[in-house]
Amino acid sequence: MSQRPLPPRRTGRTARPGTRAPTGLTGLSDRAVTALTGRAITVAAARAAAPGGLRFTERQLYYETCRVLSPGPALLRRIPGTPAPVLRLPVFTRALEARGRETVPGLLPPPPAPRQRTDGSRADTSEPDLYDYGLPRLLLCQDRSIAGMLLANHVHLEAGCPVLAASDALPLDPRLVAALERAGGATVHVLHDASPSGVALPARVRAGLGAVPGVRVVSLGLVPRHAAALRLASGRGPAPGHAVLAARPAALRTREAQWLASGRFAQVAAVPPARLVRTVLRLTKGPRPPRDTLWSGLRGLRGTGFMTWPAA
Repeated sequence: MSQRPLPPRRTGRTARPGTRAPTGLTGLSDRAVTALTGRAITVAAARAAAPGGLRFTERQLYYETCRVLSPGPALLRRIPGTPAPVLRLPVFTRALEARGRETVPGLLPPPPAPRQRTDGSRADTSEPDLYDYGLPRLLLCQDRSIAGMLLANHVHLEAGCPVLAASDALPLDPRLVAALERAGGATVHVLHDASPSGVALPARVRAGLGAVPGVRVVSLGLVPRHAAALRLASGRGPAPGHAVLAARPAALRTREAQWLASGRFAQVAAVPPARLVRTVLRLTKGPRPPRDTLWSGLRGLRGTGFMTWPAA
């Protein structure tokens, strides 16, 4: 038997120092990865727009492309967890630029930067008569692009709820606070990432509001347990400092706090667009009114006295 050593195993192009090849795509050339990602983007765009031609952001398209490239068995998708993205963001960006952003139907442009007044404050772009009425609910989004996506899909019209980016709206305009107070029992919904800064955002909004009678601040998520239940792709950054971790909500479980302390995070953009729209509408509009049935209609007629003789 020959004693010659076996040749080394071929693994494709050698990765540059300090970089890591994307999981599931190791061994492919850059051109093949770009071509494969381009085809996955086409499929992902169709999935992100369904149903009804939804509009979506570039980051939402990135996470949908990751789901296309790593479908996984049905059993695995039901197991809670936060897997790492199968595709690195720079690889996706290069493939999207090679394809052309304008060729992707439904893809929203990047949100414009907030305009500034001459005194340095942000410009008020809302309707001037918005503050003349009571405002029963308000939605604040940590991500400006997600706020733009909800507006582009007319969520603010269907929910009867203004949608603002937290970075643009905080601190809240005193006239907006007065409109919330005027409605009586108003709710400020906060949509944020599962990250140290995200989970601390509702408390920051609550502190900025102060003691406003009848106005409550409610978190719509995400929190780490939501990300695990939905099996959202999560990233990893530097571990947050003790001051940041101290500002986390007391309702977080121990495992969630440890997950955040390790530098993990999951973005709202990782939620499939259709599911995000449905969830936001369900949580902001509140419970549905009971459906009318034959028996409820008969009870209503009996209560109105429809068979009684009219009074003279």
